[in-house]
Amino acid sequence: MAAQILFSKFDVTRQVFFRSGLSYGVVNLKPIVPGHILVVPKRVVARLSDLNPEEISDLFRSVQRIGGVIQMAFKAEALTIALQDGEAAGQSVPHLHVHILPRKWVDFDGQNDKVYPALEANEDDLSEGLHAQKQKLDGRQRAEITVDNDAREPRTMEDMETEASWLSGLF
Repeated sequence: MAAQILFSKFDVTRQVFFRSGLSYGVVNLKPIVPGHILVVPKRVVARLSDLNPEEISDLFRSVQRIGGVIQMAFKAEALTIALQDGEAAGQSVPHLHVHILPRKWVDFDGQNDKVYPALEANEDDLSEGLHAQKQKLDGRQRAEITVDNDAREPRTMEDMETEASWLSGLF
């Protein structure tokens, strides 16, 4: 059995699809676009400046490697790679993480800069969703969280595990 992997204080072991020496890739509870994932350092730190040089190098090598696979797997034309470093930047979970979103010209009806407000809203969803996930009794039970009046429904643990399993086979 794999060692438990935490995102902040939440167990995301079953959602992990990639592991490096110091980082991991995890599927997203409420992806903004299909294939939206997170890359997270294994050590729980809030800010980029809290990482040592080896951890920074591993994190961004992982972002580069995962990004290439995500772009291919989701037939994307580009990637949005974002890191909200601190609460004032929109970070709501006190564990540093990098968003990777596979992008196409047709995203957001061709108004691709709309991804940035969506990312900020996603941070709020992520924090709420992780709290709901911790309270689940059954992995197939849908998380009970408030959706920000948008079309992005939280995925089931089963859906996230299926995607994580598929993605892990691409590495």
